[in-house]
Amino acid sequence: MNFSSKLLENAVNEVSQLPGIGKRTALRLVLHLLKQPTSQTHQLSNSLTNLVDEIKLCKKCHNISDVEVCQICANPLRNSKIICVVEDVRDVMAIENTAQFKGLYHVLGGKISPIEGVGPHNLTIQSLVEKIKSGSINEIIFALSSTIEGDTTNFYIFKQIEGFNVKTSTIARGIAVGDELEYADEITLGRSIVNRIPFEKSF
Repeated sequence: MNFSSKLLENAVNEVSQLPGIGKRTALRLVLHLLKQPTSQTHQLSNSLTNLVDEIKLCKKCHNISDVEVCQICANPLRNSKIICVVEDVRDVMAIENTAQFKGLYHVLGGKISPIEGVGPHNLTIQSLVEKIKSGSINEIIFALSSTIEGDTTNFYIFKQIEGFNVKTSTIARGIAVGDELEYADEITLGRSIVNRIPFEKSF
């Protein structure tokens, strides 16, 4: 691809590094931005800069937040004795959209995947175990995607906490095996949360 401008080429190269965006799509997006009012493009640039510089992870659940403790963890109306274990913020958003879960979350930041070099130490599993050790948690709901990596992560955590007095359950298999949680429709996902089953019966 031949560029008439080095500035244009640099912008296209950066945009094309985003997931699912090739050079042609990146070029179309960059040219679109050039046609917009300068203030609009600056606003986009500033919002991305602020995101990178100011975003935080909730110190309690590791969810993405603007403050030290996210709005969900800070809400006194939530049931703090039930924790739903999810992979990332997209899963929190998906479950919240169902309006069926009133407990708290624990965001792992990924799934165990030896092929991708992701082990238990790369996730927030240890802080979850520490929460359970404190004795303040009654139930853990495993809500990872029904994939090999998700099931492996669920089982690993289960083995870490099975000696503690805590109920473990998993979302019902209304979610098709192999599906990512974020793509499930709200009704199916909501029913899966409500009709969760004991984890040991999901093997």
